[in-house]
Amino acid sequence: MEIDLGFAEKGDEAWLSNRYFPSKLGGQPAWLELEALPPTSQLQCNKCRAPKSFLAQLYAPFEDEFNFHRSIYVFLCRNPDCQEAQSAGNFTVLRSQLPRTNKFFSEEEPSDVGEPLSAVPCPKKLCAACGCHAPHACSKCKAIHYCSSEHQRAHWPQHKPNCGAAGETTEKPLTQIVFPEFEIVMDSNPVESGGDKDDEARLAEFQELEASGKTGDLTNVSEAEMDKYFGNSAAADDKTFRQFKKQIAAEPDQIVRYKRGGQPLWITNTVKTVEEQLKKLPNCTACGGDRQFEFQIMPQVLTLLEDENLDWGVLAVYTCAKSCPIDGYVEELLIKQDIVAEEQS
Repeated sequence: MEIDLGFAEKGDEAWLSNRYFPSKLGGQPAWLELEALPPTSQLQCNKCRAPKSFLAQLYAPFEDEFNFHRSIYVFLCRNPDCQEAQSAGNFTVLRSQLPRTNKFFSEEEPSDVGEPLSAVPCPKKLCAACGCHAPHACSKCKAIHYCSSEHQRAHWPQHKPNCGAAGETTEKPLTQIVFPEFEIVMDSNPVESGGDKDDEARLAEFQELEASGKTGDLTNVSEAEMDKYFGNSAAADDKTFRQFKKQIAAEPDQIVRYKRGGQPLWITNTVKTVEEQLKKLPNCTACGGDRQFEFQIMPQVLTLLEDENLDWGVLAVYTCAKSCPIDGYVEELLIKQDIVAEEQS
């Protein structure tokens, strides 16, 4: 089955503004619908009440008029106390879309020749720290806005010397709030399309790659987690994990796998992890229709985020199968699968 793979690339971040409809990891969100931004409460952790951080967005239009532009956004709470195995309670996924003719963007495709143009301005105030909707202003200068008191306090050491100063000031992203920014470059992957090779030939090919050290070392997965698999024979025989390693062997740096209507590449057996969640996928909150798998974020991402508190095996995103017409942003579904230890007898 042909699948689109996403790879992280560093480049000029000016090309990752909303004007160019990017797929990207980290930085601040490049909003699509610019008036009906998600409220701060929607991007607030249900457990610790802290603002969530922007993780990634994918530009994934459909072939119909109201999905001419379409982006999926993923946010998460970085507090380690809010992370639970096989639970995506600290994540939020949002879908937004626009027709070709809309009030924000030109109908013409933006040119990638010459210098990048500035972002299409948002009529709403955006948080200086995270780029989300900002209903609060700096009490002194009134010129800088924030989504929350937490982000205002975090940003104050940078803003204080410039508070009230005339003209623009350059301030660095706050690493405790904003992840390092990368473009996600999507590429179709015929290597995984099947061909005429049977499973035995594929396994032999994988074992040859593994022996030569070319399968990827999954350095983003902690040694402790890997030991859960290779520390005992039962775990090493996990067919799902072996299949996961075999599938990514040819492109070990992939950070996204996109296959609308397909199936995720799980990292371990679903029976002991997310099976119950998969049995009762909630329907679309906007139209009531079915949701389907659209893409997954891989554990390889973890090495790029520079946050040792984060950990996952697979983040599988499910969206409305019809991508129904909406105003603004609507929540979609994420299922987080973690690597689990085999119980000792």
